[in-house]
Amino acid sequence: MKFSALQIAQLLQGEVVGDENRSVSGLSKIEEGKEGTLSFLANPAYTPYIYSTGASIVIVADSFLAEQAIPETCTLIKVKEPYASFAKLLELYNQRKGQLKGVSLQAFVDTSAEIGEDAYVAPGVFIGPNARIGKGAVLHAGVFVGDGAKIGDHSLIHAGVKILDECEVGAHCILQPGAVLGGDGFGFAPNAENDYKKVPQIGNVILEDYVEVGANTTIDRATFGSTIIRKGVKLDNLVQIAHNVEIGENTVIAAQTGIAGSTKIGKNCMIGGQVGIIGHLKIADGVKIAAQSGIGASIPEENSIWQGSPAFEFVSYKKSYIGFRKLPEIMRELHALKQELAALNQNT
Repeated sequence: MKFSALQIAQLLQGEVVGDENRSVSGLSKIEEGKEGTLSFLANPAYTPYIYSTGASIVIVADSFLAEQAIPETCTLIKVKEPYASFAKLLELYNQRKGQLKGVSLQAFVDTSAEIGEDAYVAPGVFIGPNARIGKGAVLHAGVFVGDGAKIGDHSLIHAGVKILDECEVGAHCILQPGAVLGGDGFGFAPNAENDYKKVPQIGNVILEDYVEVGANTTIDRATFGSTIIRKGVKLDNLVQIAHNVEIGENTVIAAQTGIAGSTKIGKNCMIGGQVGIIGHLKIADGVKIAAQSGIGASIPEENSIWQGSPAFEFVSYKKSYIGFRKLPEIMRELHALKQELAALNQNT
């Protein structure tokens, strides 16, 4: 199916600059643009490509001003937010592929399980007793859904995901391949024999609506009660969420971050990659934590920024880092001053 520049502009409430009848049937990166494809320019670093791109239509910011000639074969559509507009088109493009429906004969579905209208269950899926799959949900090959687990309407569960007993996934969630919900929390009690006895983990995991969980991310079930991921949270690949953790609405967490048990993270937080957070802490709403930071104490200040290991407030960190980089120079000056002082003492 082809779409004209005018049709796309009307959909995005944008302005056409060029041939409004120019049409596209595919998508491309701006640096790899080909005739008949649509691309976008959001990052200024890619601006040079717009003067040579082969894409037929490019979405740009309404503030964009060309510094040289745009190819005659390229029509621009000016919008307020190019990246968000392109994401909207990608969503529509996905919808065009058509929704999968039906339960494969090669899937195992317990007779007590409930499958919602228009859901898709691929070959190799296992759905245990009393599980509930919402309407329009998509479960790809190799998904495991344990006893009493629930998946909400229109959620997308990619290949190899494990949703263990009694865990709950809300509506419109996306779980990337290999994610595990409901593995046992890391609970062990030392005993008189100087070894460790496993503490049973009898709670569950709850994902609220519109949560996305990255590939091979693990979210442990609570010792009792629930590990809770609130609405709109986005977790990157290879994130570890321990038992009884709670993550507030719309918080985003980058890859290889680990959060220890019973820590509570507020809403609208941003946590960089490879951050480590110890257990039983409270992180206030809107906190930003830079990559590779180590958090060893609660952060009560909302909307504050932290960096370092152990982490401290961002401005103080930057000032301290400047001093740290100058430490060899400072040491040389200190050594020279000590020598001068020693010489003065000898002369007196």
